[in-house]
Amino acid sequence: MAKSKYIYICNQCGYESSKWNGKCPSCGAWNSFEEELAERSSPSASSTGMVHDLSDSILELENIGTDDDIRYDTGLAELNRVLGGGLVKGSIVLLGGEPGIGKSTILLQICQFLGEDHSVLYVSGEESARQIKLRAERLGVDTENLYILTSTDAEAVAETISSCTPDIAIIDSIQTMCISRITSSPGSLTQVRECTNMFMHTAKSKEIPIIIVGHVNKDGAIAGPKVMEHIVDAVLYFEGERHQSYRMLRAVKNRFGSTNEIGVFEMLDKGLAEVENPSQMLLSGRPHNVSGTCVACIIEGSRPILAEVQALAAKTGYSAPRRMVTGFDFNRLNIIIAVLEKRLGIYMGSLDVYLNIVGGFRFDEPAGDLAVAMAIYSGVMDKPIDEELIAFGEIGLGGEVRSVSHVPQRLKEAERMGFKRCVIPAQSMKSINPNDYEIEIIPAGSLKKAFDVIV
Repeated sequence: MAKSKYIYICNQCGYESSKWNGKCPSCGAWNSFEEELAERSSPSASSTGMVHDLSDSILELENIGTDDDIRYDTGLAELNRVLGGGLVKGSIVLLGGEPGIGKSTILLQICQFLGEDHSVLYVSGEESARQIKLRAERLGVDTENLYILTSTDAEAVAETISSCTPDIAIIDSIQTMCISRITSSPGSLTQVRECTNMFMHTAKSKEIPIIIVGHVNKDGAIAGPKVMEHIVDAVLYFEGERHQSYRMLRAVKNRFGSTNEIGVFEMLDKGLAEVENPSQMLLSGRPHNVSGTCVACIIEGSRPILAEVQALAAKTGYSAPRRMVTGFDFNRLNIIIAVLEKRLGIYMGSLDVYLNIVGGFRFDEPAGDLAVAMAIYSGVMDKPIDEELIAFGEIGLGGEVRSVSHVPQRLKEAERMGFKRCVIPAQSMKSINPNDYEIEIIPAGSLKKAFDVIV
C-alpha cells in the first residue's frame, strides 16, 4: 500500500499522526489536528555513521564565566520589569497579542533608546520599508543605528543576522517567515516551529538577543504549536481591550526573571506611554455612595496594585440565575456565593450576579476573595461600603478569612493612595505592628466579622 503524502499535526503540542483524530492522544486537545504535507526525512547521522564526539565541549560548572553586563536596557522601565531587568544577551523572546494591541509599536519605540548605543536590525515580513518609516516618524523614532530588512525567507534572515551581527534583532512576525525547503505554507505548524528553532540557534551561537512577534488565535493563545513556546526563553503577552487605552504586558514564561511581574502602558497618539502608578489609573472614576463596590489590593510580582471590584445582584428573569464575570475566576465566584449562602444564610438562588474588575485588570491570587465577597454582600443588601475602606484576604469554605502574604506592602500602598481603613485577616496581625501605620487596621477572622464594618 502506498504511503500517504499527508500527515496530521496537533496545533497545540505538535504531535504527528498518519490519520486524523478528534482528540490528540498526546495533549488531549479536541479538534486540533491540521493536515500538512509529509516531509522527506533526511538520513540521520547515526544511519550514515557520522557521529561526532562532543566530549571536548563538556565544561565544569565552576569554570564557566559569567558577565555582569548581560542585559540591555530597553528604555522602558515597565518592559524591563517584566523581562526581569532588561533584555538578556543571546536570549530569544516571543511577544504575543491580538492585532492592533501595540506589539509593533512598543518594539519600534525601544529601538529609539537601544539605537543610541547599539545596532538594531528590524526584520519585517508584514510591512514594507516605507510603511515602517511612516510609523517611525509618527512615533518619533529617528535613530541612525536602526536598520530595516523586509523579507520572509527565514534562512536568509538567519544568515544575515549571523553575518551582520547586530546587537539586537527583531522579527515581525514569525507567522510570515518560511523555509523554502519545507513545502507547507507560511504560518503553518511546521514552518513556525522550524523557523523559531532556526532563530534560536542563531541567537545562542552569536549571543544576539532576538525578539519575535507572534500572532494569537481566536482562543487568545499564540498561534502555532506549544513546542514553539518551549523553544524560546521568554513569552510575553500583551493584554487589554482594543477600545480601551490601557495595555498590560504579562510574562507567562521567563528563564531570566519572575513570571509574576506585569507592565502597564497607555496607548496614546505618539505610541505607548508607561503608567508608573497603576493603582491610581484603576481607581479613577470611582462612583460615590453606591452599593456593590469594594477596593482590593493584589500583588503582581513585587508590586502591590489596588483595583476596584464591582458587583451587581438583581432579580433573575430565568429559571436558573445568571452568573457573569469579568476579570475574576468564574468557578471561584461560584464558591464564594456558595459560602455566603451556607455560612451566612444569604440566599441568592433567585438573583443574577454580575462581577467586574474595573479597568480590564484580572485577579489571579486569592487575596481578592474578601473584596469580592464584600462587594456581593453590599450589592445584595444595598448597603454602600465606605469609600475610604479597602479589604484583602482569602476566603475558606468554612467562612473564615485566611491570611495572605505581603501584608506590609499592601498596607503601605493603601496608605499611599489615601485609604483610612483596611480589613485584613486576623491571622495576619501577627506579622505586623499596627503602630507602624497611620491607616486603621480592622482584623477579621470570619466573613461575618468583616461584614460588620458595612453599615
